[in-house]
Amino acid sequence: MLTLTSPVETWAHRLPAGLKLGLLALATTGLFTLDRPLWLAAAALAVAGLYASAGGRFALAGLRLLRPLWPFLVVVGLWHLWTGAWQAGGVILLRMVAAVALANFVTMTTRLSDMIATVQRIARPLAVTGLSPRRLALAMALVVRFIPVMLERMEQIKQSWRARSPRSPRWRVLVPATLAALDDADRAAEALRARGGAG
Repeated sequence: MLTLTSPVETWAHRLPAGLKLGLLALATTGLFTLDRPLWLAAAALAVAGLYASAGGRFALAGLRLLRPLWPFLVVVGLWHLWTGAWQAGGVILLRMVAAVALANFVTMTTRLSDMIATVQRIARPLAVTGLSPRRLALAMALVVRFIPVMLERMEQIKQSWRARSPRSPRWRVLVPATLAALDDADRAAEALRARGGAG
């Protein structure tokens, strides 16, 4: 789930968070049962149709949010072409795109507070093991929130490098990005402590 709630209101925004998360789990499981490129291509087209049903602006925003996936798609695609297993590569690529796009659709159409409440409700039985449902829901929310923040921070670091050097940054952004992630995590922990902890 690479994004947060879209400001473009769609029909999917009105569906309950629990229903959407349940359908996402079923659909993702279904994607992993498919092993033929043709069936997975049909599934990817169905996901594209889902985005299109929410309107052009929403669909374009969803397409832009799949950009972080391209390096993985290129690496996996090239590897399978080199090994000659193009059909297996096609299966992996189509499955990856469809699964991430579905997860993005759910997060784009669901408020984070609704997701937290749903996960907290589902995790209540785990309380008998000593695991706090609130902490589990909060951890999920932090992961969903931090991914787009970290992608944005990486882009800022790359732009800073380009402003100072004509060379491509490549691996050189890893250390500052790691330090930025640790700094953000530290600030989030301080903010949680100031508000009474995770509960």
